[in-house]
Amino acid sequence: MRDLRLEKGQGLVEYALILVLVAVVILAVLLILGPIIGNTFSKVNSDLESVSYVFQMF
Repeated sequence: MRDLRLEKGQGLVEYALILVLVAVVILAVLLILGPIIGNTFSKVNSDLESVSYVFQMF
């Protein structure tokens, strides 16, 4: 019985390590792709503003 408790604790630690690894990967991806995504949204926003300005002239 004592071995079963140790294995449960070990499994919990393994799940926690996997969760931390997934969080680190997500954070790294967001740090790398964040500026690229922000620039894309800024460009789309400026394009939409220019189109909106053209329609307001009519």
